[in-house]
Amino acid sequence: MLSRRAFFSVPFLAACGRQVAAGFRGYAFIANEDGQALAAVDLEALAVARHIALDAAPSEVVSAWTRPFVYALTPATGSIHEIQADRLSFTRKLPVASTASGMRMAPRERALYVLAREPRALVEVALDSLSAEWRVALPEDPVDLAIAPDGKTAAVSLNSTVHFVDLAARRLSDPLGNGNFGSVRFLSDGRTLVAANRGERLLSLYDVATSRLIAHLPVAMRPDNLCFNNDGGQLFITGEGMDAVVIVFPYHTPEVFQTVLAGHAPGAMAASESFLFVVSPQSGDVSILNIATSRVIAVVSVGSDPGFVAITPDDQYALVLNRKSGDVAVLRVGAIQPNRYKSAALLTVIPVGSRPVSATVRAV
Repeated sequence: MLSRRAFFSVPFLAACGRQVAAGFRGYAFIANEDGQALAAVDLEALAVARHIALDAAPSEVVSAWTRPFVYALTPATGSIHEIQADRLSFTRKLPVASTASGMRMAPRERALYVLAREPRALVEVALDSLSAEWRVALPEDPVDLAIAPDGKTAAVSLNSTVHFVDLAARRLSDPLGNGNFGSVRFLSDGRTLVAANRGERLLSLYDVATSRLIAHLPVAMRPDNLCFNNDGGQLFITGEGMDAVVIVFPYHTPEVFQTVLAGHAPGAMAASESFLFVVSPQSGDVSILNIATSRVIAVVSVGSDPGFVAITPDDQYALVLNRKSGDVAVLRVGAIQPNRYKSAALLTVIPVGSRPVSATVRAV
């Protein structure tokens, strides 16, 4: 397992609750899909500071930690929108393709990588100029994208297989395996790729240097959602077929450690230093799992159709996006108590707009 210091240097884990030093001041930028806007929530005032209008529906928003910007993807127009984080204002836009499905920030934040659907391609976008530098054609519709921590290799899941991409040579590898693949993630040492085979209910682990299969790990449900804890030593999985979280130890000899009952049809997850937050869209609550003990210690009602959760960089709040009710439930991490199956940790609920689907949190 990695040290906490080592984890802080790995940008790709940001989606599961990136941690930085205390004393954080900043905003949560929330993509409102139906509202075609980003809501900037002031995390000191716990209120919306501004709505930033876009010309299409955003599906995803990411931060550049070394740049004063956040970036939103509007998949229907295949466009990247650059927002100045301190001024809460739109700055530039780049149409990358006719349609797109996802994006990832490069580890050193020199570029964004965009999965284009029409035409099918992986596109590198240089952030200094906000221009498309190059593209690699893909043989099928893309599903998910991951970038290795050293920035040298990408992994792309397609409808029926997974490929590595040599980013320096701009070359697609031969297929790694066949199946109905979904999420892909690199381990934080960059040596191993985890690919979720939804059709076979497997995690397939591949060696990056040789492209060889390391192991297939059967799991109890369809592996729809993957999330690492902060040191990268545990991988959490939820998905269709079981009201539970599967815990995997992905290093050395990969193994399924435990299956923990959690929530009703659990979905998206995010990890703080001590807890895993697991949303249940159908029941409108969040199950909180103690990572050290692998036990669910609390369940909190948060709103209607929660679909995304993010942890603030000071580890103080968990922000739960409720798609149907159009708000964000703010859970105080320090107020979580074992076996308190009530809303003691719920601090406030902030209306943010129409169908919030993604968020990123950053300092200003």
